[in-house]
Amino acid sequence: MAKEYKLSPQRLQELQEELNYLKTVREKEVAELLKEARSFGDLSENSEYDEAKNEQGKLHSRIAQVEEILANYVVIDEEDTAGDYIRLGSTVTVLDKEFDEEQVYKVVGSQEADPMNGAISEDSPFGRALLGKNAGDDITVDAPAGPVEYKILKVER
Repeated sequence: MAKEYKLSPQRLQELQEELNYLKTVREKEVAELLKEARSFGDLSENSEYDEAKNEQGKLHSRIAQVEEILANYVVIDEEDTAGDYIRLGSTVTVLDKEFDEEQVYKVVGSQEADPMNGAISEDSPFGRALLGKNAGDDITVDAPAGPVEYKILKVER
């Protein structure tokens, strides 16, 4: 069975637009690069041709990757308000007990994760520890440096 990709409606739209761009504009650009590189003659010693072929390979790889995601996605319903527990799409404010500092994270699908900007994957140890919890709960996350304890202060949709 294929892996299921959980996407927000915004991320789904971004991927559909990216696929359209890759298959239309970018594919023509790469084809033009290949055509131009072939015109330089001997392909065995033609670095422009090798670079264009590499670019074509990257393009087709990315197209296949996006098509795989779009063939196996589930849209996260961020408007579902049944319960205040943490689930995909929730914005969570936590207190790091060791450093006594508040941090805000949004729990997202793995395709949208960006930890440096506060978007935590549901598949990460921290994301898994948060799922299903409520404001006021204490959690312990098994980090590489050892367990880290947090208190969940607020859960928003």
